[in-house]
Amino acid sequence: MNKTISLAQGNGGLENNELIKEVFYKSFKNDILAKSEDASIIEKNLAFTSDSFTINPIFFKGGDIGKLSICGTCNDLAMMGAKPKYISSAFMIEEGFSLELLKKIAESMRKELQINGAKIICGDTKILPKGSLDKIFINTSGIGLVAQDGISSNNIKQDDCIIISSSIARHGASIFASRKGIEISSELKSDCTSLWPIVEALIKNKIEIRALRDATRGGISAVLNEWAKQSNINIEVDEEKIPICEQVQGICEMLGFEPYDLANEGTFVLALKQSEVQKALDVLHSFDASKEAVVVARVSKNTKDLSQKVILKSSWGTKRFLDLPSGELLPRIC
Repeated sequence: MNKTISLAQGNGGLENNELIKEVFYKSFKNDILAKSEDASIIEKNLAFTSDSFTINPIFFKGGDIGKLSICGTCNDLAMMGAKPKYISSAFMIEEGFSLELLKKIAESMRKELQINGAKIICGDTKILPKGSLDKIFINTSGIGLVAQDGISSNNIKQDDCIIISSSIARHGASIFASRKGIEISSELKSDCTSLWPIVEALIKNKIEIRALRDATRGGISAVLNEWAKQSNINIEVDEEKIPICEQVQGICEMLGFEPYDLANEGTFVLALKQSEVQKALDVLHSFDASKEAVVVARVSKNTKDLSQKVILKSSWGTKRFLDLPSGELLPRIC
């Protein structure tokens, strides 16, 4: 690694993984942390997670930093099959920030807490001098009650199927367009939403979930590559089945991005047995946020020449590796 920190090390991809492995895992190594999940199971029925939000701009199509902070924290708990219950929230606010905007952010958080059935029970506020930070940052931690145990990115098996819940990269594409002043004559907006109601429905319908992951920084590329390594599998992806809306496709083609690498904030990846697929799709299609859910991949075993890889199969019959994203993509995306 370089001797100084670069923006690329916050991209959720290759450089970010290297930073975590070479610095934080070495210093903080323990059995719970080594599982590399969205949230840690600290006792049989308790899940715990922590996150920070520095997004720019703080108000965007589909949400704001307040909504994002609650969705992000509660979604990490939901991805471990845990119902969000208790949240801490710390605010770092720049001197001169608008009180009216702060109230608007707090109201967004309140609405999202209601959707999840969670509450903020403690927090902290720090006001920093003008120029010390950019407007407002929010740090959160969350505790959830596990409703279905055994969900883990380390438990995916050969012949499992992988579902994507919605069209991908809408958060990353809309934030980039907003940042660059690109006018889009469409309804493209961030997919930022709370996922617990969907996960709860999957659990109530007794669907046996192998793994869940919300595809935030690094997009589905990061999720699938992490799963391949953690579960020691290969993942074969049918490229033409991956849901991508026209507006996102257009932005990616114009700017040379891979939509698979861009962040999502309300789209998740689900691994499960083939026998559970139709039941899961029936549940997913009953929610607006996952009505586009589709099977996009299957799990195959490692071979002598192929191990822990994600293989993207095109409609033309060609194949290529889908690697971890690398380089500086979109800093301050969440």
